[in-house]
Order: sequence, then structure tokens, then C-alpha cells
Amino acid sequence: MRYTTNYDIGDRKRGQGINEDSLSVTIFEQGHREGYLGQTRPPRIRVRTDDEAVETDEAAPDSEGDEAAPDSEGDESEAEDGDAVDTDDEAGAEPADVAAAIDEAETDAAGRVAADDAGETVDNGDSDATDPTSEDADGADESEVERPDMPANRSAGVFVLADGAGGHDAGDVASYIATTVVAENLAPVAIHAARSHPDEFDIDISPDVLPEPLGPEDIQTGLENAIIKAHREIIRYASDSGTQSYTTVVAGVFADGRLHLGWVGDSRAYLVNEAREEIVRLTKDHAVVEEWEDQGEIDDVEAHVHPDGNQITRALGGSGHEDPDRAMVEVDTRSVRLFAEDTVLATSDGLIDAQTDAPRLYQEYVESDRSAEMAEAVLEAVVTDEEIRDVLLSADSLDDAATDYVTLANERGGKDNVSVLLFEDETLPSTPSGGVPVRAADPDVDLSERDTVIITED
Repeated sequence: MRYTTNYDIGDRKRGQGINEDSLSVTIFEQGHREGYLGQTRPPRIRVRTDDEAVETDEAAPDSEGDEAAPDSEGDESEAEDGDAVDTDDEAGAEPADVAAAIDEAETDAAGRVAADDAGETVDNGDSDATDPTSEDADGADESEVERPDMPANRSAGVFVLADGAGGHDAGDVASYIATTVVAENLAPVAIHAARSHPDEFDIDISPDVLPEPLGPEDIQTGLENAIIKAHREIIRYASDSGTQSYTTVVAGVFADGRLHLGWVGDSRAYLVNEAREEIVRLTKDHAVVEEWEDQGEIDDVEAHVHPDGNQITRALGGSGHEDPDRAMVEVDTRSVRLFAEDTVLATSDGLIDAQTDAPRLYQEYVESDRSAEMAEAVLEAVVTDEEIRDVLLSADSLDDAATDYVTLANERGGKDNVSVLLFEDETLPSTPSGGVPVRAADPDVDLSERDTVIITED
């Protein structure tokens, strides 16, 4: 598993504000028998030709004369500022409210996989195709660059990204509490999920000495509980300090080939698949503009530059008037399958809402009677999902992509703090040439026209 992070205060706030975003990353990576894919692994470089992009593993740097610097992507021994990294350390008590979910988990792992996948909608990139083994409609070339056998390993991880509101004594603290409390509670869940599958190393252990496997619903329950705990701790802080302390949060648990997400507010998670050159949003904003767009009251161009784009409908924290032991917040959760060509991007709204000229663009678009010409001008000025996809697909590495996202946000105005986190795991199965599960939170497909396809692990 490789990951990288980057964050910036944003050009508009530089010198006169603070960064209220916060990030945390916890990685558990285990190698056995065949070796470890950790610190000495060569960086993933996307080598490009005029026609297509191919993936290779660049040779390790020559160490003669100079000691090679550690690769920041996937280097589990050292994290960026504010990142917490866990390597093969299973210390830490299991959260009490997750334990109940573990007790109820099914004991038959194979049966769990079949039950989880039953009824999963499949996206073939073609509304008329439903066979997951069929060729892509465009007949894409599936040839791959030959790579040497790689050591066997498995990864699990937790990421948390929060965007605070209220300044140094409120938003800054709220986002810090959110990332630390959520990570503290979810790290044992991720390690538990990895530990319950020794079969990935061909190890035969009696189920009597293994933990109960966690299904997606169990991990989603863990996410919900962890986020609610953070919500209560922020309210406790607000009550003690007399502040109004708020933050958004998007958190993920990556384990057993799946990403399990929980979020509150308008910080987002995306998935970019290099094999299909597509991007999907994995989360839906808890925001006024998102609701209006869903209801058809505004179009997608207005949504990018609407004056109320900073109004969210849900957040962690509050004014401290609630009972911190009983306070609740509604958490959205979901789980998606990942493939080797997938890159997950988590970002605060500083990337999506970077344009400082949004009010002017909105006014001009409305006054033009929403003309196609003005719509094109607006979309050129803002950061779109398609542009987010293209930045990643054109970058030579995850580090470069993260830097490019921060640069892009500042070039478009740098309206707010921006934080990004990216990760990928090339040891996962390759993207199927035919159908894949529909993974977008709000898919642009007519699900009623698609047959149900059961995808097994085979």
C-alpha cells in the first residue's frame, strides 16, 4: 500500500489566517514468507507514451556514494506532520462498542463474502452489458507490462480528514480532536480485520484461535461509533472553552480489499481508476447546494459557484449546550470494493471550492440565462471532477499528484485551506475487463435497467 498527503493554508489566507484542516493516517502492513513490500519498495512511476499510460516499477536508486532517501509513499516508519503511522503494532484495546459488533459477526468467512456480494450492482461502462466477464464496449487493449513477482503482503489502514470552522480556538481544535479520536478508535478495527484472514499467506489456523471476521456492516458500525465519539469530545471541548467548535470529517478503513467510509459534512472521498480512466465520487456532501442540485432547483454549473456553497447541513461539534455524553450526529457510511488500478483521494472542500471569483461567475451565468457559452467559462474557471481525474492520471507519482492538487487549488484562487490524501494498493486484484461494482455514491446510471450480478472472489 502506498500513500501520500499534502496540505496548504490557501493563498487567500496566507499571512492572515490558520490552517484549520487536519489529517491522520494509520497504516498496518504485514509481510510473511515471501517478503515485505514496505520501505525499500521502488516508487510507482507511471511511464507514458503518446497513446497510453503503462505502469512499471522503477529500479531502486543507486546507493553508491549517497544514502537513498526513504520513499515518502508507503514509508511506514515516518509520517508527515500530523500523521500517525502504525506498523505491525497490534497494541491498543478494542473499542467497547465495536466489540458487540464483532460478537455478532458471522463465523463462516466464505459465506460472508458470498452474502456481502449478493445483489451488488455491476457497472460495465455500458448500460446494455451485464456480464462481468464480457469485453469492454470499446475493445480496450488489456496488455500489461511484465513485472517481476512481488513479495506477498497485505495492508490495512485508517485515514481521517477533517476541515474545522471557527478559527484557532474552535475549528482548529475541532479538526484535531476529530482526526485523533476517530483514528484512535478505528486503528484496532483495521488490524482486527487484517488479522482474521491468515489464508492470504496460505496459513492454516483453526478458527478457534482467530478473531471473528468483520463484515462491512460491522466496520461501518465502528466508523459510526468512532465519529460519534469525536462529535461528543468536540462538544465537551466547546462546553469547557465557551466556543462554537465545528468540523467536517471523512474517514476510511481499508481492509480485505474494501474501503469502508464514514463522513459528516462536505469533505469528500473520490476514486480514480487508471485502467478505465474514470473518476467517481464515493461520498455525497451534507450541504445546502447539494440538496438543491439533487432536487433539480439548480444545475451542476450553478452548484460549482453558488453563493451558498459554504453552507453545510451537518457537522461534528456545536456550541457546547448539548450533553456531551448523549449528543448524537447522523453519520453516512458505505463500503466499496477496490482494485489494483484504483487510487483513493480524500480532500477538504478547499480543492473543490478554490475559486475566489465564484460569486461573480454565478451572477454572470444567471444573467446570461444560463447560456452554454457562460457555462463553459464557469467550468473552465473552477475545479471539476474531470480535472481532478486528469491531474492524477497525468502525474508521475502519488507525491506529484498531491502537490499538483494543492497547486491547482491555489492557481484557481486558493479560497480556503486545502488538504489531500491519496492511497493505492497494487497487490489487489486487477480491474475486471468487463463488469465492476457501481461504486459512485450517486451513480449516473439507471440502476433499474441493470441485472443483479454476483461477484465472487474467484
